[in-house]
Amino acid sequence: MVRCLVWCIVRCMVAVQTWVVLRGRMGFSIRRRYAPAGRLEAVRVLIVEDEPYLAEAIRDGLRLEAIAADIALDGYAALELLDVNSYDIAVLDRDVPGPSGDEIAQRIIAAGSGLPILMLTAASRMDDKASGFELGADDYLTKPFDLRELVLRIRALDRRRARPRPPVWEVAGLRLDPFRREVFRDGRYVALTRKQFAVLEVLMAAQGGVISAEELLAKAWDENADPFTNAVRITVSALRKRLGEPWLITTVPGVGYRIEAGAGEANG
Repeated sequence: MVRCLVWCIVRCMVAVQTWVVLRGRMGFSIRRRYAPAGRLEAVRVLIVEDEPYLAEAIRDGLRLEAIAADIALDGYAALELLDVNSYDIAVLDRDVPGPSGDEIAQRIIAAGSGLPILMLTAASRMDDKASGFELGADDYLTKPFDLRELVLRIRALDRRRARPRPPVWEVAGLRLDPFRREVFRDGRYVALTRKQFAVLEVLMAAQGGVISAEELLAKAWDENADPFTNAVRITVSALRKRLGEPWLITTVPGVGYRIEAGAGEANG
């Protein structure tokens, strides 16, 4: 009990100290950038940090450096964001609620996406750093840290990353670009929610193959999704309406869904 209390106090102190350092450095960042924003390639980062004010300070600081950032305050939110979005770097606090930063790192590596991982921790011992690298982390930063160092490390990881561009899927006038996250139907831009985009991407990548509702749940939602939910049916129905007629998504009764040119009338 006492050890747990001491650990919580130390953790909070480190978080506050890091927040103070970051806030103090953000003024410097506004006055003097490391490179003009127009010359920087777009980078999107996932920040997994359970201290809201610290996560927001990091996000705001990165945005000043033309680095887009999303926040996940726990492991479950992180896995969901990773499932539906494309990121260039994952910045993981090792001690977050739900699946830990270590577990998230293991899942990223198991997925084979090649997503670079930068670990954050309050522990500065060599053994802790070694265990982080053994998990597959590409870099390691100890709290409290300077915003400038975080930006430089993110830029370095981004430069080293190979960037194979995902294929653009096209069928019957429907065009989906995973890299730009855009969908067009006969030249008309189609605005989709993240879930609708994820479902459509899975269906188009199957190239006419049938995808079961269970498989869509696994790929477009996450492993914690309720297998008895009607979310897939509702999302597919809404997706059909967004794409418009003639219908391209057909239902194979008792099996699943598929993309089919001239699918005809939608049926559930």
